[in-house]
Amino acid sequence: MQIGDLTGEKIGICVSGGLDSKSVTARLIEAGLDVVGFTADLAQPDEDDIQDIPRRMAPTGSETRVVDLKQSMAKAAMLVVKAQARYDGGYWNTTGIARAVTVHGLLGAMQSEGCTVLAHGATGRGNDQLRFERYTNVLAPSMKCYAAWRDPHLLEQFPGRKEMSAYLQTKGIEAAVGEAKRYSTDANIAGLSHEAEDLESLETPMTIVDPTMGVWPQDAPDKVEAVTLRFEKGVCVELNGKQLGQFDMLCEANDVAGRNGIGISNALENRIIGTKSRGVYEAPGMELLGTGLAAVYQAVLDRRATALFRQMSTLVSDHIYDGRLFDPAPRAALAAIDVMAAHASGTVELGLYRGNLFFHKLTDVAASLYNPADASMEASDGLNPVSSQGYVEVQSAEALSMAGAGQIEAPAWEE
Repeated sequence: MQIGDLTGEKIGICVSGGLDSKSVTARLIEAGLDVVGFTADLAQPDEDDIQDIPRRMAPTGSETRVVDLKQSMAKAAMLVVKAQARYDGGYWNTTGIARAVTVHGLLGAMQSEGCTVLAHGATGRGNDQLRFERYTNVLAPSMKCYAAWRDPHLLEQFPGRKEMSAYLQTKGIEAAVGEAKRYSTDANIAGLSHEAEDLESLETPMTIVDPTMGVWPQDAPDKVEAVTLRFEKGVCVELNGKQLGQFDMLCEANDVAGRNGIGISNALENRIIGTKSRGVYEAPGMELLGTGLAAVYQAVLDRRATALFRQMSTLVSDHIYDGRLFDPAPRAALAAIDVMAAHASGTVELGLYRGNLFFHKLTDVAASLYNPADASMEASDGLNPVSSQGYVEVQSAEALSMAGAGQIEAPAWEE
């Protein structure tokens, strides 16, 4: 859609209160369109006062609604942890899952106001345009989408921040451009994504980023902090003996892990549209909880269940990243993960030290498959080593058959 196609529509625009949001909103209102702003409250760590966004947007002529999605965001983040749904480079999919929560939450608010178009400010070169519009398509098929930064008219009028600032100034709207930032940041309670600008160069070190949710490992305390996590069916319910709901749990995990320099990573990820994007990510709480849960899964999943879990985890991760969380395939995969997570209950103690997580102990795992006696190299009442003879002979029969059939080749390093 282009701006001329919006006549007669009621537009719900996703806004942040920044330069882009103000410019696009003011331009739409200048065109005589009916516009209402919507902001998702995801407990963004980089937002001092999200309730101030309506005030910042008011000079554009639009009212702005703040929709409280904090609890939904925390629950969705815990789903990612349960599924171990990391993307390229170990990235915890914090932006991808946030888009599912945001669009789902804002669509309901927009429809209650009679909006017929969801407008967003995602760039035409990134992932979010696809996420916003696909989620809108599947959740509200009658709702139209308007992408401001794919509209040739707005691209021509606003080729850069300088032009947006000048436009707002002509309308008496605050438009401080400020110093050029070295990178842009997208945030929610699960984590932060830093990308663009200086980070687009692979010669730029990730350490140009000023962490928001914690500290760099070298700035963390020079001592190990022990943390105890209690999981029930794949969900963390206690941290250091304190029972917490999912939102408070994530906040506490962020604080504990963040101060120890946990969960900062660099990734060169594969975008949905086929290009690559470099990002620096913060997800301290997700890394802490995810690592703890992984230790429980290792104890309760057999080899075949582990292989299946990895496949389902990858499928869920890819669909979250692609803006397809509500599709049948990831829903089926999550159902399978729930079956395997049903036995993932136990208590894990980890040591946190300057960006590292060390396993200390695992207790109270009722469904654990681990028997020290079976694995011991010493004499024990566990598995009788003599009983392995038959299994070895069965394996040998197959090996000898393959060798005799000429199906085995010498390794490349022997050539």
